[in-house]
Amino acid sequence: MTQSVTVERLFAWSPGRGLTPAATSGERLLVADSWLVRGGRVRGLDRHQERFLHACGEVGRLPLRRLLEFWRDMTDALPRTGDWFPRVELAAESMELRLLLRPAPPLGSGVRVWAAGQRDPRTFPRRKGPDLAALAGVRTRASEEGAEEAVLVTPSGVVLEAATASVLWWEGDTLCLPSPELPLLSGVTAALVEERARRTDHRVAHREATVADLDGREVWLLNALHGIRPVTAWMGGLLRTGPAERAPEWQTWLESTEKPLPEKQHITFS
Repeated sequence: MTQSVTVERLFAWSPGRGLTPAATSGERLLVADSWLVRGGRVRGLDRHQERFLHACGEVGRLPLRRLLEFWRDMTDALPRTGDWFPRVELAAESMELRLLLRPAPPLGSGVRVWAAGQRDPRTFPRRKGPDLAALAGVRTRASEEGAEEAVLVTPSGVVLEAATASVLWWEGDTLCLPSPELPLLSGVTAALVEERARRTDHRVAHREATVADLDGREVWLLNALHGIRPVTAWMGGLLRTGPAERAPEWQTWLESTEKPLPEKQHITFS
């Protein structure tokens, strides 16, 4: 498959048949996960697998063997050329496992963020999938303010994460993350960054901060699509952005963690 395919395509999976073209149904999702594939290379695919399988296990009714067969066939089907942003899904009503194959959108090295903290609209904050529509609504409102992202907060104003990204920030030489006691999605990219920080003897702290506490600091949004994006502007407020002094070196390191997709085992499209 080549990058000449410019529209997303949905494939449903079944045992023995593998992946077959499917019509978009609008069915809500119990679980979803996505990542960037560039030239057949990806970051942290094993971590995405672990997160997806764990979430599917939480909702039950699918044996692990079947989930592993789907993952194998899905991985085989991923293109080895071009830039892609695939999403794996578990549909709610049909309990169908699916692959949504999407060309990757343009990648950003920085991000504009709505300065007003948004109440977290999620019903399942620790599981990606059920709340994608609600989060898309948050981003739509942010775009009306000239921003690309918005920060979700608790009722008391504590920073959780962005609509589609983890939030990290620097206080002096300390890399800060929201407390793990908060209702957060386990971010693959954030985990890679935290592990590297500890491995290289950077100070790491879990803290509860408000959006106002981020004033003047180097703040990063992290996700599997864009990697590390420093906040370059706070829109609709008086917050100042701190200089992105550390971001370039960490962005280069993160790109170096990309690994080739596994060798194909099966032909899965029917």
